[in-house]
Amino acid sequence: MEMNRTSKPGPGLYIHIPFCLSRCWYCSFLSTPCASPPESYIRSLIKQAENIAGHPLIKDLQFGSMFIGGGTPTVYPGKTLAGLITSCRKLFTFDRGAEISVEANPNTLSGAKLDALLGAGVNRLSIGVQSFSDKFLRKLGRSHSRKEAFNALASARRAGFENISLDLMYGLPGQGTTDLVETIGDAVSLAPTHISLYELTIEQGSSFAQSHDKGQLILPGEDEVLTMARESCEILAEKGYRRYEISNYALPGRECIHNVNCWKNGSYLGLGVGAVSYISGLRIKNIEDQETFAQMVADGSHPFAEAECLPPEVRFRETVIMGLRMLEGVSLVDLENDFGINAERYYGSVLDKLIVDQLVLLSEGFLRLTPKGLELANYVMAELV
Repeated sequence: MEMNRTSKPGPGLYIHIPFCLSRCWYCSFLSTPCASPPESYIRSLIKQAENIAGHPLIKDLQFGSMFIGGGTPTVYPGKTLAGLITSCRKLFTFDRGAEISVEANPNTLSGAKLDALLGAGVNRLSIGVQSFSDKFLRKLGRSHSRKEAFNALASARRAGFENISLDLMYGLPGQGTTDLVETIGDAVSLAPTHISLYELTIEQGSSFAQSHDKGQLILPGEDEVLTMARESCEILAEKGYRRYEISNYALPGRECIHNVNCWKNGSYLGLGVGAVSYISGLRIKNIEDQETFAQMVADGSHPFAEAECLPPEVRFRETVIMGLRMLEGVSLVDLENDFGINAERYYGSVLDKLIVDQLVLLSEGFLRLTPKGLELANYVMAELV
């Protein structure tokens, strides 16, 4: 298995927009359906950024990425999002050529909005297509159509966006391998630079979870889902998309910098309701209530709901688990240098068994999942957590 090494990016800035046009049936994220989201929330985000930019843990950071996610950030007008991005670029220090990503749904992208985003410095779009089949889009409760998905990518290209990622899902109710192969074919025909391919999981708090609990949701069997994953991986590889993480594929040099930083357990600052920060071993979560959030930042307070200083051993284990999501794996030398822990001795017989079972391997100083281990990643990580 040929590996390409990815360097550890600089810290990331994540901004959470908790609004969307409608709530998809599989979604359990912190989001509120709202066709006209309040401008006051954006002002609160900027105020939070102003409050924290001079903090001793933040002021000297040089960010390698900004990622605006949700929800659906592009329910806001382009001018509003551009103002948010511009404010953050003034308040924080970014690398030259930093990756600036915005998540979008196909039916929330107009030419004017795309122009505004590009003008504000956005250089990567992540478009939540999920499927190119109208039948399965309806089954997911998505608000866009197949035609709108194609049009969105064409519009983004016309506006000048070169780095475009598509989110797709598989293991959907009633879906077969042939259905997924058709969607993968449609996706690669559009030549995005990056494709995320996620298996549907039933999350508590979602509409699907309620249907599943009542026995009303018929999902593909495990063997069928495994076949879907294998065939998709083969097709994407043939088209030049390198699998670099369990669910992510990219053309050479187009890996998502923001997410690579997270998988390498790097630092990131989270702005917005429910957003999480992880800096210098300190994990902080913002409060989720929008009204309380707005009041606290207006008062000059940090809207933290909880904060925890993680001991080195916990950070070591999290670095292993996150790093194993990437196909290159995790460096044993880096682990020992960063935490003073030898991974082989620490895991001992547990690691030995995973190696014997051909789920992980040690090669060139890296611990990584085997192809078999990638298919059983949840089991492997449960053993190492």
